[in-house]
Amino acid sequence: MVVNSGKMTVIAIDGPAGAGKSTAAKQLAGVLHITYVNTGSLYRAVALAAHRAGIEPENVTRDFLDTLHLEYGNGKLLLNGEDPGEALRTPEIAQGASRVSALPTVREYLLPVQRNAALKEWIVMEGRDIGTVIFPDAQCKFFITASIEERARRRLAQSGEIASGATLESVIEEIRLRDERDSTRAAAPLKQADDAVFIDTTGKSISDVNAELISFLPEELQKRCK
Repeated sequence: MVVNSGKMTVIAIDGPAGAGKSTAAKQLAGVLHITYVNTGSLYRAVALAAHRAGIEPENVTRDFLDTLHLEYGNGKLLLNGEDPGEALRTPEIAQGASRVSALPTVREYLLPVQRNAALKEWIVMEGRDIGTVIFPDAQCKFFITASIEERARRRLAQSGEIASGATLESVIEEIRLRDERDSTRAAAPLKQADDAVFIDTTGKSISDVNAELISFLPEELQKRCK
């Protein structure tokens, strides 16, 4: 990875659902003692607000978005001043998040919220378009993925985020459909940035993944891990 010191002090981590990017990003931020931002929670918060208002994800409008207040405070995402907590982790809200994320008006609305999270200090931000759209000038970019079978097994292990009675085959199909939706949407599709480091987490432990991530970081950040 070529590091340009004139770029944003952001570690951008992108990838599909279940690839392990959230776990890796969170642990990496902890090791480096810097802020971690999960942008996927923003889309879940919009989906949750729409659900509570009785609005289908595809029908979310800018007028509705303007009634919401989303911000990061003390490392947590706040929706209208409150931490949504586990309400963001249900299967219904996870699916709703994927649906609202396809709306250009939602992505446009959330863009400044995400960019405002990056201050002058280093941050780790993960999502699906961080290195391509949100911070194309990030100093460090990674694209994390895994085989669809492994990603499905990981989702099954997260029982709170899948429907009751789900099987490995049904979760594989759900992930396949979500991948297709995320990678073919008109607004900020999921894809690897040209200058991102590709990392396949299939069969790797979280410690192995983080060691690989750290090996590509600039020296000033690697020193924080010693």
